[in-house]
Amino acid sequence: MARAPRTGKGDERKASPVDRRFGRVVDAFSGNPLVTREQKRGFGSGALKVDGKIFAMITSKGQFVVKLPSSRVDELIRSGRGERFEPRPGRAMREWVSAPGRASWVALAREAYAFVKGG
Repeated sequence: MARAPRTGKGDERKASPVDRRFGRVVDAFSGNPLVTREQKRGFGSGALKVDGKIFAMITSKGQFVVKLPSSRVDELIRSGRGERFEPRPGRAMREWVSAPGRASWVALAREAYAFVKGG
């Protein structure tokens, strides 16, 4: 999987809490040859993809976002473990959820991977 190399422990300490948490998500998929990490700038930069489709990403505002079935997104919202993702105000996306800090990012990314991959 393509990703920026870490250059040492000092870099880890300088990383924001969001970067460290997303790093754990990236690490969880590092052995999966079907998963790639987007390297371009703009929407989805740094996103994790399967078959060329984004399943997990960090937005420019530091939100962790995953793609899940709309029924699962609704369930996460009702339980208080997610918020409907809006890439811009008034543009809610029904199959995308932003997970606040209390949600398990790795577990949600695994669900998203299975959904996007079609499994």
